[in-house]
Amino acid sequence: MAGAVSLRGTDPAVAPAALPRAERIAIIAALAGLSALSWAYLFHLGHGMSAGSAMSVAFRPWSAGYALLMFLMWWVMMLGMMLPSALPMILTFATVSRRQRAQGRVGAQTAVFVAGYLLAWTGFSAAATLLEWWLERAGLMLPMMHVTSPVLGGALFIAAGAYQWTPLKNACLRHCRSPFDFVLNAWRDGSVGALRMGMGHGMYCLGCCWLVMLLLFAGGVMNLLWVALIAGFVLLEKLLPAGRWVARAGGALSIAFGAWMIAH
Repeated sequence: MAGAVSLRGTDPAVAPAALPRAERIAIIAALAGLSALSWAYLFHLGHGMSAGSAMSVAFRPWSAGYALLMFLMWWVMMLGMMLPSALPMILTFATVSRRQRAQGRVGAQTAVFVAGYLLAWTGFSAAATLLEWWLERAGLMLPMMHVTSPVLGGALFIAAGAYQWTPLKNACLRHCRSPFDFVLNAWRDGSVGALRMGMGHGMYCLGCCWLVMLLLFAGGVMNLLWVALIAGFVLLEKLLPAGRWVARAGGALSIAFGAWMIAH
């Protein structure tokens, strides 16, 4: 382990509290601001795709500019949905950075860590944009960006629900729910190290949530209530003490709903 951190024996539950109050408030405010701006953009975009303009916006011919717009939509959506659940990890990273005198300014290191985290979701946003393009070309996408086939939608629910019970899901969720252990064991010095750590955490988070995020295609990518419900579910499974069972219960409900969709 590069740049070993000598914090063994420290209680993970109190690690973020060691951060000076002003820095803690600044980090929370910055992340809350980014998340709020993301949701404001999504509401603005959703309003533009309502009733009268839905057909013209959703079925616009794909060009480089339109693909970039769709990619930006996905990236902003992931930022708004995922940053709140990443807050404990970000605060823990900032705390350990503060304790490592060689790390320089905590704010700058933390910003690099967040950038690495968002970089992982940038890859997902690109893949989701390509999938959206393919679904539209195949005639499987409706104006408000959800799949036309109940069978396909049901299959997405069943796949996402089944994934909630897999060892890979459990492993990724365990890392997301243990910020102090992750920072302790994955510590890397310097800005490059912070970027790599952020990307590493982002990949665990992506492994935890990617199939749940694909349910956006089943319920509507621009159905903001659906987007908020998925974001809330991800937040609960990561932060609640019984988060593992929240994940499994959600998986069971998803399988049952998917089966109902296909049957009816």
